Amino acid sequence: MTAIPTHARPHAAPGATTLAVTARVLRQLRHDPRTIVLLLVVPSLLLGLMDALWTGQPQVFDRVGLVMLAIFPFVVMFLVTSIAMLRERTSGTLERLLTTPLPRPALLLGYGAGFGLAAAVQAAVTTAVGFGLLGLETAGPLGWVVLIAMVDAVLGVALGLLCSAFARSEFQAVQFMPVVVLPQVFLCGLLVPREQMAGWLQAISDVLPLTYAVDALQEVGSSSAATGRMGLDLAVVAGGALLALVLAAATLRRRTS
Repeated sequence: MTAIPTHARPHAAPGATTLAVTARVLRQLRHDPRTIVLLLVVPSLLLGLMDALWTGQPQVFDRVGLVMLAIFPFVVMFLVTSIAMLRERTSGTLERLLTTPLPRPALLLGYGAGFGLAAAVQAAVTTAVGFGLLGLETAGPLGWVVLIAMVDAVLGVALGLLCSAFARSEFQAVQFMPVVVLPQVFLCGLLVPREQMAGWLQAISDVLPLTYAVDALQEVGSSSAATGRMGLDLAVVAGGALLALVLAAATLRRRTS
């Protein structure tokens, strides 16, 4: 098992312990080459594959590729976070951390911050590849694209932390993808415009946070300046991530038996 850092033991300040947990998550990711490839390389390769599929149709790639900048970070960070957090419980590391005076929300904040930083790097790299190497174009500010992709990646982190509390094995963690991730991908407006969906599907889509990330990017794609709708959509996604973190803290268990 991984030893708890000295400054993460009982009587340490919550802020210092949270930073210690964040640093520990980042060290683990740094020493896991396969996860690094999944985070930083695979989304860019998939985006390049989409560019090759629509060679000669730049308008199609601009529309779909822009949306995928929200979907790729969300899906990948959900998968990485849910499995990594499950390993923390099954290894007993989480149990030892919970024996300290550190409040559970602060502990989750440490994990969320560590994976969130990784999510930010992933979103930035994928966006840079899309616009710098693949010629992706959008009418709106590039900074908004990066910001939306980062917040959406953090949403994937938060939902991954939440779902990991209900899984007893890595296989069960992966099983949450068809339940939590795929419906959001299907109903976000990528495959079928939301206004063309049946009323009950639109109602479901309205409560799924990925919908608002996709809507924000579509707004960036069509508007040359930042709009209030972009800000509102981004606030909804951030609120969804915060709610998921709160629920994750409420359902956090020490270990999986």
